[in-house]
Amino acid sequence: MRQSHLFTKTEKSAPKDEVALNAQLLTRAGYIYKNSAGVYSFLPLGWQVIKNISAIAREEMDAIGGQEMLMSALHDKHYLQATGRWDVDVVYKVIAGDDKEPAANISWTHEEILAEIATKYIHSYKDLPFAAYQIQTKFRHEPRAKSGLLRGREFLMKDLYSFHVSEDDLYRYYDRVAKAYANVFARCGLKAYYTLAAGGEFTVSNTHEFQVESPVGEDTVYVCTQCEYAENKEVSKAADGGACPKCGGAVREIKAVEVGNIFPLGTKYAKAFGLAFTDEKGEAHDVVMGSYGIGISRLMGVIVEQYHDEKGIAWPSAVAPFHAHLLGLRGGDGDGIYATLQKAGVKVLYDDREATPGEKFADADLIGIPWRLVTGAKTGAGTVEIKRRIDSESRTVSVEEAITLITTH
Repeated sequence: MRQSHLFTKTEKSAPKDEVALNAQLLTRAGYIYKNSAGVYSFLPLGWQVIKNISAIAREEMDAIGGQEMLMSALHDKHYLQATGRWDVDVVYKVIAGDDKEPAANISWTHEEILAEIATKYIHSYKDLPFAAYQIQTKFRHEPRAKSGLLRGREFLMKDLYSFHVSEDDLYRYYDRVAKAYANVFARCGLKAYYTLAAGGEFTVSNTHEFQVESPVGEDTVYVCTQCEYAENKEVSKAADGGACPKCGGAVREIKAVEVGNIFPLGTKYAKAFGLAFTDEKGEAHDVVMGSYGIGISRLMGVIVEQYHDEKGIAWPSAVAPFHAHLLGLRGGDGDGIYATLQKAGVKVLYDDREATPGEKFADADLIGIPWRLVTGAKTGAGTVEIKRRIDSESRTVSVEEAITLITTH
């Protein structure tokens, strides 16, 4: 894409109303636009990052048998009333027209929705197990929306739900999801600790979170220095300098950001909606469910918190909006090299603007695309100056060698 055609422009200063670094950098670089507290629009560069993160999540969910769908965002109140969650504080309720009382809410979560849908299709043990997921916008009344994409009132989530004949079958799938989640976070360039946590509004049993260590994290997690077993402070038995309950190793305290969670739901939602199956003997049983979530837009913010320097963002290649950023300086063959890169299948942002070299270099550092290529009077025919965003030194190589470096690293 030619940068002269890009809808957005970079900004030199961070917005005064943003205190979170992820929001400051993403806004300055033209990835997001703040509509109100905790509510952001994803601009062309930002949406490409979101699509890349979503594609990773989709691949991993498909690999464990998840079937993608899209559920309604507007929910009649009978759904949350059935499970006693209509009056949960985070729920946004909707009053329509001349109605005096709210009759619906906008999507907070979808356990109830899919449990009711499943009653139409699950009747026998032969219909189980089954798992479905979606990537959809969620809405939660968050009173502390001051952390950019890390804590929003409107956000994008990948939520997966599974249905089973027994708790044993649920926990077998639960372990598969845990491994798939670990793959998602690793592919996004993040080290996430598999963390024992409390249940909350979703389930009465213990659950698990995936926590990324970060100084801006709001959660306190205790991690074993030997086996990396982790517990959230709310349920930790290893706090106050105690030993790891798994291996006896030393435990350290960290601040972390939750990027995913998995819940064993049991039969709570099946009982609420009459979701049952008959076994081989014709006897009826409640379906056992699990729920699994990844904050797609939160992941984007966490990645920025992890991958940045004083100049701007430094995206991991798997989620970056482009593979390379080509800077065309005076005397270079920008148009020709741009065409060559495109023909080779390299996704490239071509800075063809009438701007100074200093402005182009500064914008490239701020936007944070993994590879920077420069063509100008100082580069010979068929060559470019190449540098990875995370490196300090550049070198001159042929365009062909540049393509090989970009496509193999």
